[in-house]
Amino acid sequence: MAAISETPAATKAAASAGPAARRRSPRPGAALSRGTRQRLAADLGLLVLLGAFVLPLIWLVFASVDTDPSMKVAPPSGLTTENFSNVLTDEITFTPMLNSLVLCGSATLMTVTAAALAAYPLSRYRARFSRPYLLTILFSTCLPITAVMVPVYGLFVQVNLIDTMHGTIFFLATSQLPFAVWLMKNFMDGVPIALEEAAWTDGASWLQALTKVILPLMGPGFAVVTVYSFIQMWGNFFVPFMLIISPDQLPASVSIFTFFGNLGSIAFGELAAFSILYSTPVLLLYILIAKRLGGGFTLGGAVKG
Repeated sequence: MAAISETPAATKAAASAGPAARRRSPRPGAALSRGTRQRLAADLGLLVLLGAFVLPLIWLVFASVDTDPSMKVAPPSGLTTENFSNVLTDEITFTPMLNSLVLCGSATLMTVTAAALAAYPLSRYRARFSRPYLLTILFSTCLPITAVMVPVYGLFVQVNLIDTMHGTIFFLATSQLPFAVWLMKNFMDGVPIALEEAAWTDGASWLQALTKVILPLMGPGFAVVTVYSFIQMWGNFFVPFMLIISPDQLPASVSIFTFFGNLGSIAFGELAAFSILYSTPVLLLYILIAKRLGGGFTLGGAVKG
């Protein structure tokens, strides 16, 4: 009877406390719904970003083999290799590609060499002006190339470097050097100085320590600087367009402009075929050093405490 008499009171207490408890308790469904909406928004943003990169590539492939290409991303109405045959000539592809390889390859070699020599003292020695110098280098990378082209063009005219391959190579290397020095210095900081000191103990000079100890150990970083510099120069249109006048010296980044005719006419098929050929050297360069890039830095066990 005592148990039976306590039941209504307990029920009444539970009923009175129920609304307050329900107000205080979290709602799992609402939290799950909010998290789901956030994931869907993130997935949608990634899909839009992916589409912005993939759709132009799909258009390149379709238009390059289409008999009647247009600006629409659609399967080819008919398959043909005529677009590639039209652009695979000395005047349109081979000579400009060779010029691009000479320009970008030489400038990249100069850039990484100068960047390694400049980054070494910045990484290994502490001076009063090291940080202001690095900040100045970082600031110089923010300057748009169009802001310096007018005085550079005037200077090149005065010193007879206009319309020369070596003059354009020098300027391409110079324009890419600040960011290359910044990257190279950061990668060089990851190599323990104790390894370099051991090389000095064995009689190596600073140049031998740099070329035989530091650079081999920072191979992935050196590859990153090389690839980044080459890609930036390979896609540079404005500098060769301003400094090179002779048609037989123009690189592929400038000769691609010939597919845009007068009155808005564009050879879409040939433009797509040439773009695929133009992208091939960069892809091959990345494939050749992709394994090196994946090596990473694991130098922690190279020095025992």
